[in-house]
Amino acid sequence: MGRVWNFSAGPAVLPEEVLREAADEMMDYRGCGMSVMEMSHRSKVYDKIIKDAESDLRALMGIPGNYKVLFLQGGASQQFAAVPMNLMKNRKAGYVITGQWAKKAFSEAKMYGEAVQLASSADKTFSYIPDCSDLPVTDDMDYVYICENNTIYGTKFKTLPDTKGRDLVADVSSCFLSEPVDVSKYGVIYGGVQKNVGPAGVVITIVREDLVRDDVLPGTPTMLKWKTQADNGSLYNTPPCYGIYICGKVFKWIAANGGLEGMKKRNEEKAAILYSFLDSSRMFKGTVEKKDRSLMNVPFVTGDEALDAEFIAAATAAGFVNLKGHRTVGGMRASIYNAMPKEGVEALVQFMDDFEKRKAK
Repeated sequence: MGRVWNFSAGPAVLPEEVLREAADEMMDYRGCGMSVMEMSHRSKVYDKIIKDAESDLRALMGIPGNYKVLFLQGGASQQFAAVPMNLMKNRKAGYVITGQWAKKAFSEAKMYGEAVQLASSADKTFSYIPDCSDLPVTDDMDYVYICENNTIYGTKFKTLPDTKGRDLVADVSSCFLSEPVDVSKYGVIYGGVQKNVGPAGVVITIVREDLVRDDVLPGTPTMLKWKTQADNGSLYNTPPCYGIYICGKVFKWIAANGGLEGMKKRNEEKAAILYSFLDSSRMFKGTVEKKDRSLMNVPFVTGDEALDAEFIAAATAAGFVNLKGHRTVGGMRASIYNAMPKEGVEALVQFMDDFEKRKAK
């Protein structure tokens, strides 16, 4: 069997050029006689790999000089605790609840202080983004937290909340590097890389310098202090070396393919193909309010669980894999991250159209 069309929400599809390059370097990285998997993170060779990765990411995102870039372990979920531990000086923060991951971050924050629900879209199964133009933010809140793209439910903040002067913290795991971003609008922006950027095991956290400090909550583990990581260039202990190396390759691939503007154009084209079909289909229906649709994650249903299951089985057999929706919502979900080519989305839509016509007979 050759390569399948992989619509997984994460770990997700990676650019084939990156995989081939990594394969070529597997046994001997650029004449050093060993794999990146085997080399010391303190070596000159690896030091260049991680420094180049940071430099390339800064260039891609236009990250201002007063922000630290941290390559960390523990995935985005570990940052659910790291955020309040590092930022909750007043022990109070506001959370916008737009799905599973925002809910989990909110629950985690409650362990460290008063976490206030500012808005929620739970009333309609997280199928929209609530109005965040006039949230009940108070001056004593240390930050306002959002999950910017909701992987499970397929929604995306098109406009950032008005935080009324409080620092904005955003989990961008599933929209990371999918379009241009103004980093200066955030106090902290972070994401697990296993969707758009690299293999599972790395989370990239970008933090404004004044928020990298010693006066964190009592009991904060040394490893979870952003200052520990920033002061040591993400090398306080052995980082996820190979994952960071692959991320570095993906940064170069993005730059070579038009940068973040190029990614946005590519992603808008792919999403338009799929959403256009869903909007005209008699069998398949999108589940998200149109104004809040994600370019990355597209959930859809037939309205019949047995038919959903039949479609998923047929699609899998035809080489369209990982289309089953998250266990909390059911149905189907196509994740069409940066590395999914337009041809993959076109092929999926053709398959969906054929399936619909067969069932209509």
